[in-house]
Amino acid sequence: MPPPPAARIRLCTEFDRGTIDRRLFGSFVEHMGRCVYGGIYQPDHPRADQSGFREDVAELIGELGIGLVRYPGGNFVSGYRWEDGVGPRELRPTTLDLAWRSVETNQVGTDEFLQWAEGRRLTPMMAVNLGTRGAAEAAALVEYCNATSPTRYADLRRKHGRADPYDVGLWCLGNEMDGPWQIGHTTAEEYGRRAAAAGRAMRMVDPSIELTVCGSSNREMASYGQWEQTVLEHTHDLVDYLSIHAYYDGRQSDADYLASGEVMSRYIEELTATADAVVARHRSSKRLAIAFDEWNVWTTTPDDTATRRDDEIAVRPPLGEDRYQTLDAVVVGDLLISLLNHSDRVRVACLSLLVNVSAPILTRADGSVLRQTIFHPLAQTARLARGCSLVSSVDGPTLSSPQHGDVPGLAVAACREGDQNAIFLVNRTGEPLPVEIGVVDRPDQLIMEARTVIATPQRLAAGDPETAGPGSLDAVAADGAVMATLPARSWSVIATRDDRGWEDRS
Repeated sequence: MPPPPAARIRLCTEFDRGTIDRRLFGSFVEHMGRCVYGGIYQPDHPRADQSGFREDVAELIGELGIGLVRYPGGNFVSGYRWEDGVGPRELRPTTLDLAWRSVETNQVGTDEFLQWAEGRRLTPMMAVNLGTRGAAEAAALVEYCNATSPTRYADLRRKHGRADPYDVGLWCLGNEMDGPWQIGHTTAEEYGRRAAAAGRAMRMVDPSIELTVCGSSNREMASYGQWEQTVLEHTHDLVDYLSIHAYYDGRQSDADYLASGEVMSRYIEELTATADAVVARHRSSKRLAIAFDEWNVWTTTPDDTATRRDDEIAVRPPLGEDRYQTLDAVVVGDLLISLLNHSDRVRVACLSLLVNVSAPILTRADGSVLRQTIFHPLAQTARLARGCSLVSSVDGPTLSSPQHGDVPGLAVAACREGDQNAIFLVNRTGEPLPVEIGVVDRPDQLIMEARTVIATPQRLAAGDPETAGPGSLDAVAADGAVMATLPARSWSVIATRDDRGWEDRS
């Protein structure tokens, strides 16, 4: 018999937040380090396709289960001329990327990325440069991507061999314009005007597109809250999404790190309240959504690849190639729980980045590619989190965090599609946690699968992450409840199906 529960979870299939947008499981490709060159694109690799993109990397991207990819930045976009990356490759200029102090060959640009995404059934999320450029250049890029008219940039796309438009539907109005590190950084007032002008021009080219405006780069910015308020005064009637970013640092105390999911939830709730207040002040019925289009953890193991001098300019230098540990995977799973629990407002999210740079997928010098520890909670969540996000009632222990105060010791998100449920759980505490899960209006459940990732004290070396995938979790269904003991500091998922009695046993 399982031990008596120390935590109880109650679900009702009639209480949900609505359908989960598949774009919640997105990622991000930026011209940074080895994300593009030596990551998704490596024409001299044995597994490269005829366009130069690595098929072995693409296979892992498919396994990861993402449905959306943001491109081309990131900080990179604020100094980027998209025209440099189109047309015959031999005629493209080699340019200086100021954001990452790198040499940009422009061998991958708009056409290559969009055709790569199209071939893998990935929805593109394109960003325009509002750091060093403006409305005219942004509208020109929309025309290049989406227009069918016999006009300059649509004709240029056709000249480059693409007759049909790409129909890119989701666009970012710049990147992190509140950050002093950003090329073209400016005030909220000026950015709000700049974004509104660009957005209107882009919509004149294609009225069907969705627009995302820059919110805070992180919750610790001095302008946090006020930035959003000012920017939305200029753009609330025009845009569809408020973009927010956050990276959670594994070098803080374990308790603070394990509270990251709760901190993310507060961040989302604070900024949805800010957006709602601006909209209400204008007596509008509009409901802005959140695009959490950069999120991730910074590993508990410091990056050992950023060894170049500050004044050195390099070709695809290895930047931020974190070697993730099992605790990082648990926290990523917790952050996914937060996103699921706010999926009524967070409609788009991008784990940053996709390959090599703080990424779930890592390519190595010997030509191989591997899954890092953080790959697994995203892949399992993207696979199982289908249908609607259910509201859960949780009675469990508390975790004391030095920086964030007392937070729930058990994080839970649940989803339902048809007669199937998926319950995602993180035990943030340092002790095993017996839990009881009850679906009050469907008490009889059959367990389909149960998996767990446990944060172990052992440090993984560069070649070890493939050994840190999810293991099995013992779970039983009896007496109208599902019971399991969650390991200390672990991420788990339990998938169940309604027991239809004699139908299931016939």
